[in-house]
Amino acid sequence: MDIKSKNLHRIKLPDNPGVYFFKKGSTILYIGKATSLRSRVKSYFSKDLFETRGPKIVRVLSQINKIDYKITDSVLEALILEANLIKKYQPIGNSVQKDDKSFNYVVITKEAFPRVLIVRGNELPDWAEGVKATFGPFPHGLELREGLKIIRKIFPFRDTCSPFGYQTTENWIPGIQKPCFNRQIGLCPGVCTGEIRAREYAKVIRSIALFLQGKKKKIITGLRKHMRDYAKKREFEKAGEMRNKIFALEHINDIALMKRNLAARQLSGSGEAEDGGSGGRGFRIEAYDIAHISGTHTVGAMVVMEDGLFAKHEYKRFKLKGKSKDKNDDIANLREILKRRFRHREWRMPDLIVIDGGLAQKNCAEQVVLNPETRFRNLVSVVSVVKNTQHRPDHILGESKIVRDYHHDILLVNQEAHRFAINYHRLIRGKLR
Repeated sequence: MDIKSKNLHRIKLPDNPGVYFFKKGSTILYIGKATSLRSRVKSYFSKDLFETRGPKIVRVLSQINKIDYKITDSVLEALILEANLIKKYQPIGNSVQKDDKSFNYVVITKEAFPRVLIVRGNELPDWAEGVKATFGPFPHGLELREGLKIIRKIFPFRDTCSPFGYQTTENWIPGIQKPCFNRQIGLCPGVCTGEIRAREYAKVIRSIALFLQGKKKKIITGLRKHMRDYAKKREFEKAGEMRNKIFALEHINDIALMKRNLAARQLSGSGEAEDGGSGGRGFRIEAYDIAHISGTHTVGAMVVMEDGLFAKHEYKRFKLKGKSKDKNDDIANLREILKRRFRHREWRMPDLIVIDGGLAQKNCAEQVVLNPETRFRNLVSVVSVVKNTQHRPDHILGESKIVRDYHHDILLVNQEAHRFAINYHRLIRGKLR
């Protein structure tokens, strides 16, 4: 028996974002989210349902006799509501799609200045003692990352930077530490520079937690109260900040999330953005780093990120074979690594290459990419992460749109390449002792 035979395909659904429920009586068998409830649910009545969904989900769907739905104000809120309802009802149809351990969770760490991070289900036990709150499971990891970017624009938070010393007294003075990259572009509230007190930052974290619980109205009510209080005290700048946050929450700009949904549907040939990992389909970033001690035992590393997720099975390690007497020549070493990488025509093409260094390193990488023998010419962008004297990211050289759209991923993959290169170098040194 299929869904169409029960006349469920005739149900009228709105063309709005939201969450839908496939039921057998009062029992919920499957919960899903949609950019358009009408289009999404309609896709289940296609002739190729078995091919696009698989036998397990088809068996579950053959049991349903009722479809319900709940409209949300945005696709982002549909994503969050789906996760909360899956956690509450644990429908059998969702569990057969994917092992819970491969789901993604948002965690808020237990620190004076908590971090907001995405963690895989199988990694949660490692975080048990250091986590203040957990939200999820989120079945669609790539969309979760896009969604968290949207939330961060409204409520900037800390993820990787180190807090400056903070005080809770009225004599609190902002620090002079150089701001992290996210602070420079408004995605960190100044935890690293001492611009925000722990008490004030706690309010930001509380708003994020409420949003992830689906309690947007409660946040708006609180913000309106703060706006009125600031206005009464003639602190109009702060009142304006509250007004802007209210507007952002009431008019959530999740076009990027909608585009990701559309792209995933086009790639899968279905009406749903299934997310079982990158599968080699999405935006691919490759980052490179070199490790050595005074030019000895020089090694290189390549790490891969696809649609915001590290593809560790595609990491590569290189022993430098250059004939140059100066093994401390980072540009020559980088050139050798990239040339060797691009000889592997069986490896998937990168969309973006991230390297460590300044303009000279960036030019070197672009020369390799644009080489007439390279089949990837004109298809690969290159950015370079410039470090300060403390070897921390200072700024990124590259096309402004690429830097703006992928700044967070660029910094993460650059850090991961450095870690991977250092670990490989330690391994080589250990074997030579």
